[in-house]
Amino acid sequence: MRTLILALGASLVLAGPALAYDGTKCKAPGNCWEPKPGFPDKIAGTKYDPKHDPKELNKQADSIKAMEERNKKRIENAKKTGKFEYDVAKIAN
Repeated sequence: MRTLILALGASLVLAGPALAYDGTKCKAPGNCWEPKPGFPDKIAGTKYDPKHDPKELNKQADSIKAMEERNKKRIENAKKTGKFEYDVAKIAN
């Protein structure tokens, strides 16, 4: 029994460092990203570059601008009339 316990303890001590290794090569603590084999370090200009369409990327910014304009009209109308109207189409210019 004692031999078994010693053998298990020794195997845990020897296996401890091997269990802690995760296969990465860290440049600095916490900076452990590395590309998979065959994957380029830089993505721009490679077959992995998604080449996003600028129109698609600007859709959210455009919708936010439109939302802010509608809100501005609502607030101006509420200040003039004292009543908040959600539907911008009902607001008289």
